Amino acid sequence: MKIGIRNLNLLTYFPMTVGLLLAGCKSQAKPAIAITQVPTAATGGPSQMEPIAGNVTNAKTGDQVVLYARSGVWWLQPLTDQPYTKVPADSHWKNLTHLGTEYAALLVEPGYKPASKAITLPAEGDGVLAVAVMKGSATAADTPPGIQFSGYDWTVQTGMSDHGGQPYAYDSANAWTDIKGYLHLRMDYRNGRWACAEVSLQKSLGYGTYKFVVQDSAHLRPSAVLGMFTWDDAHSTNFRNEVDIELSKWGKADNLNAQFVVQPFYGPDNQSRFSTPAGVETYVFQWAPGKASFSAFTGEAAGQAKPVYEHVFQSGVPTPANEKVHMDLYDFHHSEGLSGQPEEAIIESFSFVPAPKAN
Repeated sequence: MKIGIRNLNLLTYFPMTVGLLLAGCKSQAKPAIAITQVPTAATGGPSQMEPIAGNVTNAKTGDQVVLYARSGVWWLQPLTDQPYTKVPADSHWKNLTHLGTEYAALLVEPGYKPASKAITLPAEGDGVLAVAVMKGSATAADTPPGIQFSGYDWTVQTGMSDHGGQPYAYDSANAWTDIKGYLHLRMDYRNGRWACAEVSLQKSLGYGTYKFVVQDSAHLRPSAVLGMFTWDDAHSTNFRNEVDIELSKWGKADNLNAQFVVQPFYGPDNQSRFSTPAGVETYVFQWAPGKASFSAFTGEAAGQAKPVYEHVFQSGVPTPANEKVHMDLYDFHHSEGLSGQPEEAIIESFSFVPAPKAN
């Protein structure tokens, strides 16, 4: 009883001192961050994304999380133009990340500007409050489904991907071939999310002539994007040996509905837009050293086919490495997510003729 009275007397005579001491201890509590859901360990690339989650302690209002995945170097996640993960009131954060061998989560102060890639992770200080690093999970990823089309073997995209510049869910049920052998790509809104479609060739082809015969794409709504392109998952830059045929109005009803591109698209001479009419269309690009020649035709580019548009790129043309042909259908920046109306594109055939070997 005497001890209790003595403690009470101390609080009575020194209430402000005790309060300041307690407040000081509380304000000096060190911020911390943890990763509680670790994605699979795998080679990096845009073809697959997985959830990552964790929690923070002693964070202040306005603090955010910055994520990195290691694939050779550390890459900012989930996208360079979406570098922050918000910390909700319950302190449990979550987001998507591309795959890597290791994952890092940084708790940062408001105004912190993360690098898009780094050889080494930032240390605590200069706006970084705490750092957590974990190796990827050893759980083996499921083997992606396959499909045959035009005499080639293709991989069907599943899970999450950002080929369209935003994270999208890809459903293997949205890519199939019909009795004629035509490839169908579908996107639809179900189970509370927008699901898209993508297939990729299982081998690299290199220099040569690529041809795609597409059923009427003029019906596609302004936000839909049908892409036929090359892409190298293992390339070390953001522009992964990519040349594109893209059929879209990019969300604006009065835009032209097609373009040929050598990435990066924002280069002054890297994009050429045109209008393609209704009906069956054929798109061709001839890839040669230092040159990419594109053509669009009505019909099947044989016999009575009529040329619609042609363009030749002679600068910034990539050289072959491990790129593969991809075809996808997605909704530009989720702009039609609320409509819930499905969309479908049909590719009748794909063919490739290798470039003649030099003597």
